[in-house]
Amino acid sequence: MGEPRSGERHAKEGVAGVWRDYGCGAKDGKKLLKLHGQEMCIAVQYGLSRKGLPAPQQFRRWAETALGGAGKRVTLRIVGASEGARLNRTYRGKRGATNVLSFPLQDQHAARYLGDVVICAPVVKREAHAQGKTLHAHFAHLTAHGVLHLMGYEHENDQETRIMENREKTLLKRLGYPDPYLLSEQHERS
Repeated sequence: MGEPRSGERHAKEGVAGVWRDYGCGAKDGKKLLKLHGQEMCIAVQYGLSRKGLPAPQQFRRWAETALGGAGKRVTLRIVGASEGARLNRTYRGKRGATNVLSFPLQDQHAARYLGDVVICAPVVKREAHAQGKTLHAHFAHLTAHGVLHLMGYEHENDQETRIMENREKTLLKRLGYPDPYLLSEQHERS
């Protein structure tokens, strides 16, 4: 989970010729989504091959559910291990890639843009397998987790952790997935 930083710089970076932006701006001809009368935009970028990964529409659905009609803009970037490790080292000072990083935008002039969520696909695949979860369920959970960080949720103490985990459980249930924490606990015991 990333420290609050502007994601403006890294959102534009990518491996030349590999990443694709499935955004919702006028440039690509897609319209903003409307949910509960609020316009929202969830741009999805792939910094690696999409083969075997959820489609942009899935990532948008998961993020929209987490946003709950907040009328905000978010960028989701799905990356490989090297980009994930570079971002984790640059913004958190830690070695190796982590599953999800959130970069809340800290600019009061851009009130509608919440920030960026970076999800490292190889880490998510490895964790899903190790925890006995489906790939889509784990991607859905980490998408919701990252978006909740953009919205101010944290897990720095027991109370914050309980609040955030309960919100995640509610969102995952709404999306048709099981409790992500129950699955992890069951898998650890077996």
